[in-house]
Amino acid sequence: MKRRIFIDTLGKGAAAAFLARNDFWRIAPAAQTGEPELKPNIILILADDLGYADLGIQGCPDIPTPNIDSIGRNGVRFTHGYVSCPLCAPTRAGLMTGRYQQRFGFEHNPGPMNQALPEFGLPQNELTIAERLKKIGYATGMFGKWHLGFKPDRQPMKRGFDEFFGFLGGAHSYLPCSRQINDGSIQRGTETVIEKEYLTEAIAREAVVFIDRHKNEPFFLYLPFNAVHAPMEATDKYLARFKNIKDNLRRTHAAMLSALDDAVGNVMARLRANKLEDRTLIIFLGDNGGPTQQTTSNNAPLRGFKAQVLEGGIRIPFMMQWKGKIPAGKVDARPIISLDIHPTAVAAAGSAIDPAWHLDGVNILPYLTGETTIFPMSPSFGV
Repeated sequence: MKRRIFIDTLGKGAAAAFLARNDFWRIAPAAQTGEPELKPNIILILADDLGYADLGIQGCPDIPTPNIDSIGRNGVRFTHGYVSCPLCAPTRAGLMTGRYQQRFGFEHNPGPMNQALPEFGLPQNELTIAERLKKIGYATGMFGKWHLGFKPDRQPMKRGFDEFFGFLGGAHSYLPCSRQINDGSIQRGTETVIEKEYLTEAIAREAVVFIDRHKNEPFFLYLPFNAVHAPMEATDKYLARFKNIKDNLRRTHAAMLSALDDAVGNVMARLRANKLEDRTLIIFLGDNGGPTQQTTSNNAPLRGFKAQVLEGGIRIPFMMQWKGKIPAGKVDARPIISLDIHPTAVAAAGSAIDPAWHLDGVNILPYLTGETTIFPMSPSFGV
C-alpha cells in the first residue's frame, strides 16, 4: 500500500522546499490570555489482536462496546487506519518511535522471554514518545504489555516512563495470582508483584490512580492492554453477559472484549470526574489484525488476518478524540498510520518536530481541524 500520495509533479527537492515553507505539522501557539495554557494530557490506548469489525462502532452485532465507541463518536473514526506491521512487537516499535521498525532492525516477534535473543529490544538511539514528552515536562506512565525489550536497560522505566505496571513479554494470563515464567511476571516498576485482580481490570485500576495522582500536571498515559490476545480467559462476571453465545470460544472472546470496554470506560469516567476530558487527547487503536481462528476475531470486510500483510493484518480500528479541538462524530476515510501518533502527540504538546528525527509519521491534527487540506507527507520523504 502506498501510504502517502503527494503531488506527482513535485520532485523531491520541490517537495522539501514546500515542506520548509509550509510548516503544517505544528500546531499554532495558543493566544495569550494572561494565564499560560496547560499542555494537554495524552492518552494512548492500544488493544491487542482486535479485529477490524470487533467493535460496535465498526459493525460488530453481538458484543456491545459503548465506551470504546464513544471515542469515535466524540471525535474522529478513521476507516483506513493502518499499523506498520501485522505482528505485536514490531508494530509497537513503530508506534513508540514514529519510524518504520525496519529502519532499526526490529522486524520480528522475539518469542518467549527465555528464547529471545539477548539483544532484543528498542535500540537506545531510537527515542520513544514517552522520552520526548518527558523532556518537555510530562509525567509518563505505562500500564500493560511492553514487548519491546527484556534486559534492564530496555524496560519501560529506562525508556521514558516514570511509572510502569504490567509485563514485559508478548502474552500473560489474565487470571488472579497467576504466574507465567516464560512471558515474565507482573511488574510494578522493576519489582515482581502478585496480582489479585483480573488483569484487564488491574491495568485500568493502575491507570485511574495515575490520572488522580497527576491531574494537576500534563501527563502521557500509555495503555497497551493485552486484551483480547490469547490466552482466552475470562471471569464469570463477564461470561455471564453473553449467555446467548453458544460457541465457548466466541463467548470467551466476547467476555474479554467486554472487560476491555469496561476498563476504557473507567479511564474515561475518571477523566470526567477530574474535569480533564476537554484538555485530553485520547487515541485508541489496535496493534494488528485479529487472529480469527485462535480467538474468533472478525476482520470483515477485509481479507487476511494477523501475521499477514493483507488488509486484515494491518488495517485496524483507529479513533481519536480531543473535545473542542478536533471535530466530533466525523468519519475520515483518508489513510493514516500508527507512525503518525508520535509526531501528533509531540505537536499537541506544543513542541516542534525536528526534521533530524527522521520520523516516518506526520502530525495529523491540522488535517482534522481544517487548518490545511494538503494531504500529509512524511518529513522523511526520500530519506
